Amino acid sequence: MSDADLAADAAAREAARAMQLENLRADETTLRLLFTEARTHYGWQDQDVPDEVLKDLYEIAKMGPTSMNQQPMRVVFIRSDDAKDRLEPGLMEANRPKMRSAPVTAIIAYDLNFWEELPKVFPPNPAAQDIFKNNATAAQVNAFRNGTLQGAYFMLAARAVGLDVGAMSGFDNAKVDEEFFHGTSLKSNFLVNLGYADTDRIFRRLPRFDYTDVCQTL
Repeated sequence: MSDADLAADAAAREAARAMQLENLRADETTLRLLFTEARTHYGWQDQDVPDEVLKDLYEIAKMGPTSMNQQPMRVVFIRSDDAKDRLEPGLMEANRPKMRSAPVTAIIAYDLNFWEELPKVFPPNPAAQDIFKNNATAAQVNAFRNGTLQGAYFMLAARAVGLDVGAMSGFDNAKVDEEFFHGTSLKSNFLVNLGYADTDRIFRRLPRFDYTDVCQTL
């Protein structure tokens, strides 16, 4: 390891220690924005989402942790009428108007060949790519798991930059993959409608499990 790498690691540890000493915790407003009062939305105002907001969204989302810093998520932002025309046939009938009315729909995909980039994104162990190079099953499991994690970060980041979110899984992955990812190593995971919600379209919040219903300490 070079002197520059050692210095960078030392600086990272110092920054982490300094942040730990701050004893930071999200305030009530942040929790409301991201979790406790955030909603899944089905209708949208006729208001554009600027490219700068989408870039800000990604810059936040990319910082979420993934195994070996794999970062397999890939995103296609569907905005134009032509792109919506291509996406629409792959959606369930009930989801088509939601997509058509949303200013932007993100196809959250994952790259089965993410491992090719490991020397770049995981420099502490460039040889980690050998784990996946000849093991398609391991590559698929890791790409899907970590790509899904990144998709969740993506939705929280969208809320953090002031967007409303409506995730959808009611679509034909094979049709979407054929239309947008034919001949590539990318596979669609789920869709996320993005924009500024028409709040007349939401309904009461559905129940959530209590801690004692689903958690245990052993």
